[in-house]
Amino acid sequence: MDEAMVLDLARDAIQMMLIVSGPPLMVGMVIGLFIALFQTLTQIQEMTLVFVPKILVVFATLLITLPWMVRQLTEFMVHLMDIATTLP
Repeated sequence: MDEAMVLDLARDAIQMMLIVSGPPLMVGMVIGLFIALFQTLTQIQEMTLVFVPKILVVFATLLITLPWMVRQLTEFMVHLMDIATTLP
């Protein structure tokens, strides 16, 4: 295994991490933006108003996207095992 292959695998791993973690992070950011806008417009400064809806929506997003996430990670692991078996 040479340096180029290690760098390619590291790049693929980072790319996979970004792809898999993207949906919950994006949904959390959008919900946080809407809640902040709501708090600004109504001048309600309750801290639990921020966390509870965000946690619920991110959890729902994880439940919805979990099969896709598992499929992506499984394909990546199969790719890694294919590479590992072809090494001298």
